[in-house]
Order: sequence, then structure tokens, then C-alpha cells
Amino acid sequence: MSNSTEDLFGAASAAERGEQPASAGVAPLAVRMRPRTLDEVRGQGKVLRPGSPLRRLIEGSGGAAGPLSAILWGPPGTGKTTLAHLVATVADRRFVELSAVTAGVKDVRAVMEGAVRERDLYGRQTVLFLDEIHRFTKAQQDALLPGVENRTVILVAATTENPSFSIISPLLSRSVLVTLESLSDEEVGDLLAAALTDERGFDGAHTLAPDATEHLVRIAGGDARRALTSLEAAAGVAVDAQPAGRLSDEPVEITLARVEQAVAQAAVRYDRAGDQHYDVASALIKSMRGSDVDAALHYLARMLEAGEDPRFIARRIVISASEDVGMGDPTALQTAVAAMHAVAQIGMPEARIILAQAVVHNAMAPKSNAAYIGINEAIADVRAGRGGVVPAHLRGSGYAGAERLGHGKGYVYAHDEPDGVAEQQYLPDDLHDAVSYYRPTDRGFEERLRARWEWLSGRLGRTRSE
Repeated sequence: MSNSTEDLFGAASAAERGEQPASAGVAPLAVRMRPRTLDEVRGQGKVLRPGSPLRRLIEGSGGAAGPLSAILWGPPGTGKTTLAHLVATVADRRFVELSAVTAGVKDVRAVMEGAVRERDLYGRQTVLFLDEIHRFTKAQQDALLPGVENRTVILVAATTENPSFSIISPLLSRSVLVTLESLSDEEVGDLLAAALTDERGFDGAHTLAPDATEHLVRIAGGDARRALTSLEAAAGVAVDAQPAGRLSDEPVEITLARVEQAVAQAAVRYDRAGDQHYDVASALIKSMRGSDVDAALHYLARMLEAGEDPRFIARRIVISASEDVGMGDPTALQTAVAAMHAVAQIGMPEARIILAQAVVHNAMAPKSNAAYIGINEAIADVRAGRGGVVPAHLRGSGYAGAERLGHGKGYVYAHDEPDGVAEQQYLPDDLHDAVSYYRPTDRGFEERLRARWEWLSGRLGRTRSE
């Protein structure tokens, strides 16, 4: 059984008491810089606001019924493990950690038995931190229910996948769902600056060049652990590159070149908050529209390597699938929407493959903006005041007095017609013969729609104008 802080039945460890172990000097930077108090936590201001369920759980103010359990859902490096530690340390609770990758039902039951003893003998609550709970089977999650329901343990479970799909309903209903967000660029930058000066970090032994900071922030993608791990690797490269005879008390500068060497990733000249953010996004869309699949993949790669949020890219692809491909290939929208949902579930780096598939589909598909033009023209007419009353036979007839007013009278139910088309007027009088919002092209799937469009025009008595 995995337990990172103490033997299940032994005394509390130094880590549980909020102290650094003797080997803290050789622990990874991300571990050494883990916040010890709520004030040191960066980001997550929404879920840690005063009075929030998570803050009350951490502070030990769970109410008369006792503290609830919590499901922490968010991307990697957003502080799920840190918050779990704070739930235990701030309120002086016993902390036990399991990983769903290696633990089983037997391990869960052992934790529950130890929690009962701890409560009965010492009056202490036990916090069970279960990492990657989405990897637990239904049977394994069921084993958690009695302890959670009876509050034998305070479960703090972490997951990167949507709990609605990966966690059983009984467990969700007995827990508070807390959604964590990736850190902002400013918050990651503050974290890097703190690691350089904090005595738990480099304690002034290194400085970081501005362009190196920008690159570390960019490649971190809101992941605090990734940012600190990359910084630590770059510091090691910088130290190794120092010439012999250098004074040991001089701070070692970490340059962009050292960061690139450490993370094996070239800096991308791309400002996510500046003009290039919009320029590259625009180039991606226009390349897909122009059917240049290689250019589209190039700009996708630039956005991904610059640390652009893959969810932002996915949303742009969905828009392009309707605006530029449309009914030329209706399946492009299906691919794009599926990619958007998959990206949200999977994350980087695998999300790049899903986004590439959607980009290739959009770029290679026959193009039609007929639906895009059609809705814009319809909206323009509505804003201009065109469109009279709804024809009486189309009005609702299911309320008192409607029949007396003639609503619905003469309406022909389309499914009663031999070919499923009812020959009656649908548009208001002033638009019936004056507009043709949707005009299919002769490209792709729309070419097949055009013949039906023309046939329907005749059946419905419409005068279509190109």
C-alpha cells in the first residue's frame, strides 16, 4: 500500500506536522516549494474564497455534522495534492495518501480500520488523499462509501477527468466537487520568482533572465509543477556550464539558452497576450479556409508550442467547421465538436493529435459558407424590422381561446403528405417571395442538396433568387 506520510498505525511524520524532512535539501524543487499555508497558495482564488466549502474544510469549520469530503478536479499542477495536505495539516488531522494506480480495496479497508483506531484512541480525524481516483473501478470506489458516509475519513480525491463520467454517483453526492483552474501566466511568473529567492528554493543562488522567465511561463501552460521542474533542470544546466574558478557566492544566471537546453524545446516567438496571438490564430483559420493543410498544421504547431490553451484552439476549429465548411461537408462539425470534448478530457500532449485530425478535416473538406451567409442575412432583415406577423395557420393552438382566434386553422401536417412536404406558406407575407437566405453551392455534399433545394422551392411556391 502506498502511504507517503506515515505508517498507517504509526506516529505522525514531520511532513504531516507541516515540517520539512531532513532530506528536504535534495527533494525536488516542486516538493520543497509546496505551500505550507493557505496564504502561500497561488491561484484558485474562487474556490478558496472566505466561506467556500473547500476553505471551510481546510480550516476545520465543517459545521455540526462534521466536514464533508471533497473531489478536486483540475488539470495537472493546479495544487490538488497541496490542498489535500492543507486539509490535514491546518486542522491537525492525520494524513494518509494512496494512489489509485497502485492501491486496491484491501488498502482502502486498511485505511478505514486505522482511521477508526485513530479516532477512538486519539480523537483525531483522518484525511485520505486518493490521487487519480478516476483509475479506481466501480467496486473500488464502492469500498470508499461507508467511510465517507459515516465520516470515518475525510476523503480528498484528485482527478484530471470529468467526475461526472469517472466517479460513481453515490460518491459524488456525498462529496463537495471543487473545480480547479490552471494558474495564470502572472501567477506562474510569481511562483518562479519566489522559487529563486525563497530559502526552500534557490535562496538567491540563481537569477533568471527575463526572456527565460517568459519561456518557462509559456511552456508551463498554467502547470506549477511543470514550471518548477523546468526551472530546476535549467538551474542544473546553468551550474554545470560555469567556468572553473568562478566565485561560489556569485548568483548563477539562468538564460534562455540554458532553459531551452534543459527542456529541449526551442523558444517560440509568440506572445499569447499580444498581437501574434491573434495573428497566428487568424492564420490558422484562414489556412483551413484556404484548404492549405500544411500551413494549417504549421500554425497549429506554433500555437501549441507557444503554450496556447488547446481548448481555445478547439473552439476556433469548431467555428471554422460551420463558418467555412458548413454543408459542404457536414461531418467536419462532428469531428470538430468531438475534438473539442476529447481535448477537454485528455489534455496535452496527446490533445495535439486530436486537434491535428480536426484541422486536417477542415482544411481538406469542400467549403461552403452558405449557412453562415444565410443566418447573417436573416438577422439583418430582423434588425431592419422586416417580417410581419406569423401566418395564422402556424400559430400555436394549444391554449384557451386560440381556436376562436383562428390560430392553427388550415395548418397542414407535413407527415400526412405523401412526400412529407406540406404546400403552405411559412414565412411572413413581406418575406415570402422576397428572400432566399440559404443558397447552396455546387461543392461537396451541398451539390447533392441543391437539386432538393430547387425542388422544394417549386413545391412551396417560392421564387428563389441567387
